[in-house]
Formats: sequence, structure tokens, C-alpha cells
Amino acid sequence: MRDNLNTAATVVLAIGMGAIPSQHVLGAPAALPTISGPLTPNPDPTQIETGVFGTLDLTGTVGGLASWQDNSAASDRRSGADLSNAQFFLQSTRGRLQFFLQVGAYSLPSLGTAYLNASKTPRETYGFVPQAFLKFASGDRFSFEVGKLPSLIGVESTFTFENADIERGLLWNQTSSVSDGIQLNYADGPLNVSISWNDGYYSARYNWFTALVSYALNGDAETFMVSGGTNLGHTGYSTFATPLPQNNSAILDIAYTASLGRWAFTPYLQFSRVPPNCGLGFGNGASTAGAALLVSYKQDDRWSVAARAEALATMGDMNLLYGPESGAWSATLTPTYQNGVFFARAEAAYVGSENGRNGFTLGRRLENSSQARLMLETGMLF
Repeated sequence: MRDNLNTAATVVLAIGMGAIPSQHVLGAPAALPTISGPLTPNPDPTQIETGVFGTLDLTGTVGGLASWQDNSAASDRRSGADLSNAQFFLQSTRGRLQFFLQVGAYSLPSLGTAYLNASKTPRETYGFVPQAFLKFASGDRFSFEVGKLPSLIGVESTFTFENADIERGLLWNQTSSVSDGIQLNYADGPLNVSISWNDGYYSARYNWFTALVSYALNGDAETFMVSGGTNLGHTGYSTFATPLPQNNSAILDIAYTASLGRWAFTPYLQFSRVPPNCGLGFGNGASTAGAALLVSYKQDDRWSVAARAEALATMGDMNLLYGPESGAWSATLTPTYQNGVFFARAEAAYVGSENGRNGFTLGRRLENSSQARLMLETGMLF
């Protein structure tokens, strides 16, 4: 889902407050990272004059969050407060040679999973430089990127401030977020195409092919998007950021966004398949099927509200969610206030599991079937 930002490196086909992230499309120079709304970035970034890269734009975000939850995991707390973001973005969006550099600390809260403190998240995931790449633009239609890139797969972006909801959803937990690799982008009117060769779920093994195709209709009031990828080999190890089954899978997302006055709607479907691999202990393989609906309403320039509903089912003899053959559903409501660079938003979310296995679900003993969570995030986009 995404926004009102558009660049040759990462573009959002934004529609009002809800939009599909068509990552990496050619277009008018604008700031990164992508923001789907309702939060809006600083329209007047600090500019730095240089030689080779010309004028650079410097922006950033600082924010904190507080949360409460029931049925917390043994490694988690029932309530607490933490930093959500302390990041700076330096970029060039003009000329043939461009770049994007993201530096700082962050947390990545997501539904139905234990919270990892911002002091640990960069070390366990994408480092204190979570995204950094060079971009070479050739004319108005083609561009080429190399470095640490945002994933082409999925609808929700990685960091809290980029999305309409504070926490990422159940379907986002199945997708990659940041990949090392190379990417080719093509744009021609309403059509945008990106293809990439990368390391999938940040595995440091370059065996993933991913792609994204989007098409805008009715003067950008509607957008249709298909994204997906597959591991063309196999990767026999895992880390916190590189789950073994998902990093050896194939995944497909199909999304549609429509803007109707103050309303924006994004329904989407997701399918994945982990093929059998006896060497990795995958037996007969497994698969997932999910559906989600994102809705947002913009009351005025300061107030808005977003909602998300989703369901995910898993099939097969391996754990892709809350045990083999398990499923889950979630509901999220997030009202938002923004005045200039300052923002504040609250969130209420609920996750319910279906056919979960004891030892794989929620709570201190991993045997609860639901979790309710309240969260507040406030900060600045400067």
C-alpha cells in the first residue's frame, strides 16, 4: 500500500491515503522512503550542494511508541515503551547517477509476534544502514539499481512510519523486506515493471528472482499490481531475518487499490509454496493462502483513520505460522493525527489463531489462541 512519493528508485503509486507500493518506478524526482499515508513527509527537505551528485536531500524521522498486550510471550513484556525510529535519509534524485542512504535505529513491530527492542532490531535484521543503493537512470523509461533494496514483494512496507498502521500484518510476516541485489526498472505511462536478482530474505546467498508489475487506471484512481518471487536454488541456513521455510519458497501477491473521495481501499491476495526438500527437512512441502483488506478514511488535513482485516491459512506438515496446518485472522484500527512535522497515532489490534499447536502459538507457554494489543506512536517527520 502506498503513497504520494514517487522516484526513479522507489515509487509509490499512491492514491489518497491508501496505495499500492510500486517499488522502483521512474517518475518525477521526490523523496524516499515511500510512505503510504496517512502520514506525509516533510515537503521542504534540507538541501546540500555537492559536486558529482548535485543537490542532495536530507530528511529523517524520530519517534517512540508505548504498548500493552495480553498473552505476551515469555521473551516479551506485557507493557513497555521504546524507540520506534531514529533515522536519517540522504539521497540524490536528479541526473543519471543517483543514490539513497538510510541510516539509524528502528523497531519492526508486527502482529502476533514478540516485540524486539530497537536496541537489538538492527543487529538482528538489516543493520544500522537498512537500505542503501546506487541508481543509474537511462532516459525516461529505464533505471538500474544495486545495493540494499526494499523488497518488490508484498503490499506493506517495512518501517512503522511508512504504513497506515503502526504494526505490520500477518501477511507481511510471510514476505521479504530488504534484499541485497540488483534491479532493473521500466516505466511507460501507466505501466511499471521491475525485476530483481537478489538474496531473498536477506540471506547473503543470491538465488532469488523477484518481479513487480503495476498498471494505473482512470487517471491513477485505481491501480492493479502483481508481485512475487522464487528461490531458484536452496539456502540451508537461517537467521532472525532469514526464516528457513520462507527463504526457500515461492510467493505471489495480487493487489488492487481504488480511491473514492476521502476513502481508499486495497484488497489483496497472497499465496506461497515451500517445495519438498529432504535435505532441508521439508518432507512433503507446505503452502499458505491469505487475504487482506486495507481501508482508510481522510477526515481532513490532520485527522484520518485506517483499518486492516486479514486471514491466513497454512497447509502442510511444517510450521509456517502457529504450527502445521494452522491459521490466523487479525483486525486492526489506527486513527492518526498529524500537524506539520509532528504526528501521533493510536492502534488497537487483535489476532486469533485457528488450529494452532501448543508450543507454537501465543502466550508465555505458547498455548493461547489469541492476543490483543494496544499501541501508541508519536514523533516527527522532518
